Amino acid sequence: MMRELLLLRHGKSDWRQPVSDFDRPLRKRGRQGAKRIGEWLVEQALAPDYVLSSPAERTVSTAEKCVRALGRKAPWVHTDKRLYLADAEVLLAALQTVPGDCQRVLLVGHNPGLEDLVRQLASMPPQTPDDGKLMATATLAHFRVTGEWSEVSWGAAELVEIVRARMLAESVPEDD
Repeated sequence: MMRELLLLRHGKSDWRQPVSDFDRPLRKRGRQGAKRIGEWLVEQALAPDYVLSSPAERTVSTAEKCVRALGRKAPWVHTDKRLYLADAEVLLAALQTVPGDCQRVLLVGHNPGLEDLVRQLASMPPQTPDDGKLMATATLAHFRVTGEWSEVSWGAAELVEIVRARMLAESVPEDD
């Protein structure tokens, strides 16, 4: 059975706020990037049926902004405390617990773990962009995976594409 995995790094966060790393919000650019990725998912008919996110403010906000673009089809955002600043091993373990009836999963997380996960899941090594950042903020990696989520393993996923929000056409202005 072919499944799709969407790995999204959170949008640009606001370092000017005097809050903990966990509570750091998104900047306007981060909110716009998350929305742009959500709109792109709709355009590409890649709406996820399951969303898993780190519980940090910037990742949850990214997930919510992204899925809001899906309209009524927007799935619930599930948070998992293990995903906060998780390494690739922890992220893989979380993916392996996704319910079996889910066909397309969106996981929203943090670097460096998310970028390591992209590199280790890919059956062919991804090409690093000129700026050296494979998973810049508000960047989505789209994979195809064969088999059950519980069987996902290193090198066993086909990397279809990597999409950066800032490379997509400008979307309509933010509504909130």
